[in-house]
Amino acid sequence: MTNKQQSDRLDPAAVIRAGLDLLDEKGLDAVSTRAVADRLGVRINTVQWHVKTKARMLELMADAVIGEIPLTGLPEVPAERARELARRFRRALLSHRDGAALVVGTYAAEPMTLAFAESLVEALLACGLGDREAAWTSWAVVYFALGLTQEEQAVDHRPLGDVLARAISEATHPALHRVAGHLAPTSFEERFEFGVAALLAGRR
Repeated sequence: MTNKQQSDRLDPAAVIRAGLDLLDEKGLDAVSTRAVADRLGVRINTVQWHVKTKARMLELMADAVIGEIPLTGLPEVPAERARELARRFRRALLSHRDGAALVVGTYAAEPMTLAFAESLVEALLACGLGDREAAWTSWAVVYFALGLTQEEQAVDHRPLGDVLARAISEATHPALHRVAGHLAPTSFEERFEFGVAALLAGRR
């Protein structure tokens, strides 16, 4: 079968679905155009016909993850709408293995990512924020969610609590030692809610 015939059997959506399946099964490090081609039973050139490069494929995969966020049924109060969008963003990341690492490693100015960003910025503008403040607050919320979720998804592989406990002592780092129980990589839901509330404090 020629590359053209193989390509006709596929479309970009099928390639992205295969990439996400591979992500969920084996993690981000295992995702490549060759691995997706092997999974689909086609030549690598067939996959590249649709997505060109691995970087482009990852962008489209990230957009597909963000596209899983429902943008309907949101609260009417703008600040609550922004908080709920942040929660849904985190849940979408958590729904895929290494979801946060995938999204944080791309800059996907794609339709579904832009639709989510539009909804978040609109909610912040409706809170009464100025243009710059709304834009920068949206970045702060997204970056916070990405960072915390990436830590959450990696915690099984990085025993940060043990590392921290060995690295600090009351004599050398009294402030860190005092709050060490609150720095352990646990209680992600509570930490997320605290952080989003702090970022959106006073937005009504």
